[in-house]
Amino acid sequence: MPESVYALSIKQPWAALIVHGVKRVEIRRWRTFRNGRIMIHAAGRPDRRPEAWSKVPPHLLPATEYQGGIVGSARLVAIREYHHPDEFQTDFRLHLNDPSWFVPPLLYGFEFADPVVLPFRPCPGWVRFFRVEGVS
Repeated sequence: MPESVYALSIKQPWAALIVHGVKRVEIRRWRTFRNGRIMIHAAGRPDRRPEAWSKVPPHLLPATEYQGGIVGSARLVAIREYHHPDEFQTDFRLHLNDPSWFVPPLLYGFEFADPVVLPFRPCPGWVRFFRVEGVS
């Protein structure tokens, strides 16, 4: 019987950067207690900020073209808390977000390890974790 797993929808180029191991921490305004292997879903709409796209190495540009489906997976291994802009800036090399993007009073960083690129699989996403059926 196919397994049901959880996915997290992330805008491009961030989704590609996570599954290719360039970005290790995804920033959110909400906390999760989920851990383990998570499917990475490329959202249907990309991040329009030029600062986001400046982080993409040329060889990964083709991977950022996938939208609206699963592009890979990674293990969610920890949740970081950012209470102050200095903490946020200290982890820049992990999350790649511009320090000016810190939003008080608190941001959470979902730390991923062991990323895997998977063949693109179209499916609808959701703003929080969502179930993906038929994944083995």
